[in-house]
Amino acid sequence: MNVIIISFAAIGALFLLLAVLRLRRRRFIAAGSHTVSGLALLAFAGLFSAIAMNIHTYERLTYERPIAELRFTQIAPNQFQAHLRYPSGKTRLFDMLGDEWQLDARILKWQGFANVLGMDSQYRLERISGRYRNLHEERNGTRSVHALADDAGLDLWQISQRHQRWLPWLDARYGSATYLPMTDGAVFEVHLTQSGLLARPSNPDARDAVRDWP
Repeated sequence: MNVIIISFAAIGALFLLLAVLRLRRRRFIAAGSHTVSGLALLAFAGLFSAIAMNIHTYERLTYERPIAELRFTQIAPNQFQAHLRYPSGKTRLFDMLGDEWQLDARILKWQGFANVLGMDSQYRLERISGRYRNLHEERNGTRSVHALADDAGLDLWQISQRHQRWLPWLDARYGSATYLPMTDGAVFEVHLTQSGLLARPSNPDARDAVRDWP
């Protein structure tokens, strides 16, 4: 992607330089043509830069991999603190309400020539939220939802959703979520595979919670 951006920008700048030279020689038609071409190429460079900014908010997905660890501490009935740890070591803390947790992700799947160019599927964690096992509580209880990502640049997800025919090599109709019970001291590891999110209990408290989960 960076090579494409640099190439468009360099060629666009070259066309504008040629336009200045043509203008100095009073070749106005040629100067106008080169100016239009140069500006168009620079516009494409800007467009691809915006797309690249958005892609960089996603992580590459080439095989099953751990993408998060969640540890829960209960502070009151149906109230927990969730410690989210990324593979990089970065941690975040969230207040969660309910008796279950849910993690959501967006996945960009490249097809056709994009795969040939080596563009792997990419993912971005979107949000973490609390859930209630009881449907009445789910409908009427206080919810807790926290964003995990910021949109940057040109939003490829929305563009692909609205204009799929323009981007036939990009499949953005793929979201995934996983949810499991919250309990004090439980630790879960979340993996991402080509088929979506997969959460596993990774300590006795978490395994007990999942075993007793109706």
